[in-house]
Amino acid sequence: MNLRTITAVAVGAALVALAASGCTDPTVKPKSTTSEGVVFANQNAYQQLLAKVYGGLALSGQQGPAGSADIAGLDEGFSQYLRLYWELEELPTDEAAISWGDLGLQPMNQQTWDAANGFVTTMYSRIYYEVVLANDFLRLTTDDQISKNGGVSPAVHDSIQTYRAEARFLRALALYHGMDFFGNVPLVTAIGTTPPQQSTRSDVYAFIVSELTAIGPSLPKAGLSSSYGRATNQAANMLLAELYLNAGVYTGAPNWGGAMTAATTVINSGAFSLAANYQLNFAANNNTSPEIIFQIPQDGLKEQTYGGMTFIEHASCGNSLTNSAIGVDGCWYGIRMKPQGDSLFDTTADHPAGDVRGSYIVSAGQTLGIADLSNFGQGYLYPKFTNLTATGGAGQNPAFADTDFPVWRLAEAYLIFAEAALRGGSAADSATALTYVNTLRARAYGGASGNITKAQLTLPFLLTERGRELAWEGHRRTDLVRYGLFTGNGYLWAWKGGVAAGQATDQCRDLYPFPTNELAANPNLKQTVCTGY
Repeated sequence: MNLRTITAVAVGAALVALAASGCTDPTVKPKSTTSEGVVFANQNAYQQLLAKVYGGLALSGQQGPAGSADIAGLDEGFSQYLRLYWELEELPTDEAAISWGDLGLQPMNQQTWDAANGFVTTMYSRIYYEVVLANDFLRLTTDDQISKNGGVSPAVHDSIQTYRAEARFLRALALYHGMDFFGNVPLVTAIGTTPPQQSTRSDVYAFIVSELTAIGPSLPKAGLSSSYGRATNQAANMLLAELYLNAGVYTGAPNWGGAMTAATTVINSGAFSLAANYQLNFAANNNTSPEIIFQIPQDGLKEQTYGGMTFIEHASCGNSLTNSAIGVDGCWYGIRMKPQGDSLFDTTADHPAGDVRGSYIVSAGQTLGIADLSNFGQGYLYPKFTNLTATGGAGQNPAFADTDFPVWRLAEAYLIFAEAALRGGSAADSATALTYVNTLRARAYGGASGNITKAQLTLPFLLTERGRELAWEGHRRTDLVRYGLFTGNGYLWAWKGGVAAGQATDQCRDLYPFPTNELAANPNLKQTVCTGY
């Protein structure tokens, strides 16, 4: 996409040239070679500094695509926020696997990582790097500090109040990721001199809820062209919906009513509508989709990184799926589906053939089962994200992605409401839930052929439907945790728990639900799918 809002990420990076030694220590201020008084003599510097806080989600360092990394200790491309987030949300689940042997990646495939895993520790560092960036922005934009730096015009002062709300949102988002991934984490709201103590997950949850509630009215309004790529009032409501949906995990006390209310606020805001073409949400021109509530913008010319969508798109292709098919300059032969990810799209009574969401799956030249995780030819490919426009046009630069990452879409607001309604809503809420689900299905099937009945709308169905609608969008681990299926034998998938190839296949065959019609067509299906579990 072409960045239409905050385009000064590079300038912001110059303002905050952070030293690697202090980048994740919440007691250390970011270091700069330029004095604050000189920097803020230009009143545009406040916006440029905010751009660096946003850039913490999208970029990997002080220059693109590499060369001055934010985080030390891991390859710069590997250390990028979105790339790490996607790997931690997808690789340990039934949806995705990666073939590379870089130290720490294969344990992610198998749920066998430990506290020393470089990808896990760097995700933690990335989260607190983002928190430090936001905290320093808030330190530099108090009225007292602005006055010390020479003051600003009334118009710029008003803008800074909005920027402060945005920085608080970005801090809340990073803390949410920290709490979701790691449980009890430090609640860092300022740069001090004493190392912060770990806070309980419940306390971090309560802080995030209070922050989002407080800043909502001050955030940019959703639906305006000037708000694209920024944290809006409805992005805050969507994060609240996510928090409330998972409140039982975070605090021990579910809040289904809160999830329904927050999701309804987003749905009824009038700022979003479903894209008529599902693919538009994942194409190089997805900045034109009316559905995306909050995104991490990517731009092949202005915002280059070897993480983010550049990683997801390049690593998705290889073998029979050529680079030109998805608009990139080369294939990295990395990520593909685990067999149970493919099975989410199997033809069943509540999932007839014809779902466009399964049309991305590429089986040519690939095996369904994964006996060898390092073999890219094992596991079907899933090029859902592409660096081509929805009509097949080329992106700006095949080497780097133009496709924005859709953190939240209106479709997920529908699904959050539906799940919360089934878990704790009224009969009327359940009826609304059915309408929302069938609205999504009508888009997926191009009509009513995929609609389900009230009896078919169950919690297990919704988990599967989330897997179909939101596949590879960075939600699956959190969903499986909420359903109590991320660990244990209630739901098995290939390589769950690190079980070596050929072991425990009998248990897999016994517990995995194979559709009768598929078994009739392929008597060896259980052996194929369970090989590698």
